Amino acid sequence: MKSSNLEPVLVMKFGGTSVADAERVRRAAALAALRRRQGNRVVVVVSARSGLTDRLIEEARQVTSRPEPREMDMLLSAGERLSAALFSIMLNHLGIPAVSLTGSQAGIITDDQHTNARIIEVRPYRVRLALEGGHVVVVGGFQGVSFRKDVTTLGRGGSDTSAVALAAALDAVRCEIYSDVDGIYSGDPRLVDQPKRLDQISYQEMQEMAESGAKVLHPQSVEFAKLKGTILCARSTEDAEAPGTLIRNLEGRLRPRVVGVASEEKVVLLAGRADPATCQLPKELLELCRRLRLRTKQLSFHLQDQREGILSLIVPEKENYHLTAALQELGESLAGHLRIVPDCAAVSMIGSGITEHYDILLEAASLLEREGIAPLACHTSSFRISWIVPRRQMAAAVRALHGGFID
Repeated sequence: MKSSNLEPVLVMKFGGTSVADAERVRRAAALAALRRRQGNRVVVVVSARSGLTDRLIEEARQVTSRPEPREMDMLLSAGERLSAALFSIMLNHLGIPAVSLTGSQAGIITDDQHTNARIIEVRPYRVRLALEGGHVVVVGGFQGVSFRKDVTTLGRGGSDTSAVALAAALDAVRCEIYSDVDGIYSGDPRLVDQPKRLDQISYQEMQEMAESGAKVLHPQSVEFAKLKGTILCARSTEDAEAPGTLIRNLEGRLRPRVVGVASEEKVVLLAGRADPATCQLPKELLELCRRLRLRTKQLSFHLQDQREGILSLIVPEKENYHLTAALQELGESLAGHLRIVPDCAAVSMIGSGITEHYDILLEAASLLEREGIAPLACHTSSFRISWIVPRRQMAAAVRALHGGFID
């Protein structure tokens, strides 16, 4: 039975916990089958089984401390292909015609930045043909193909980006992101008591939440959704009929607020001093980071006095598969000029207009001070205030800020 072009396209993305074993694959596939029977043309995007990607990374590290990025992409993309094939097999078993596709077969074209590629175009010709033929299309997320014809991956959590990119290219009515939680919460339930589920959140706030460590959505996926105006809905596989959280355009409708506190447990702080006339250290540091393919964020450099400037740079441990070797080379190359501070964490407050007034920043500083927490660094943007703290104090910082602004 062929699909009608009048049937709306629905994209459903299932995370690693939703496909962790055969029973969970059956449950997720039954939900996709229900959506198909309800009159939707369905595209499913799947992650690798929970824990599989980490095991593959560890196996590569047992071979060498400097695995080649291209080969890491070949290795890590296997997990999503496994999930896609099993999901398609289950759907066919349930009587729903289905076909599995790799990211390349689905037409996801990326740049050539291995292990952290960006999607530059989606050509979903095979997806459309399969939908017209009445099939549910199951796509391995997290992966694409570069213009050099190499397999690429989109960074940890990149299956979200695959789903949103396909939803935008197919003009889907919405993109539903399924996981083991029933929406976006104001804080990590493992760290704070009774965090609040948000009914809706703006694209900008959600992107900052994701970049700050909230694990429900990948930052690049929200960026894609904002660009195309694709409505996202974060929902639970366990309770698929619960409302979840809508992520959409709320620009101009929000007053300054703090919607959540997110944390990234494993970051490294790079701190150094440089001659302000030449900025030599920042230049050398950035050139080294580029050569070592070290992923970094939140660079700041300012003049302390007429003799020197101070810089700081954050290195997230995830996705830097060669971190130990890279930090060793940085330390040796910039000995005496660069201080590497390990065992750090980033704790971020997110909300619309969060830095428009001093009140929020001052209150946050006071809350941390009362807990005996002296931040190592602070970075701000229009929607975020991030504090870098010793990792052992991360939980206390999250609880203090969440209690002060959310509870």
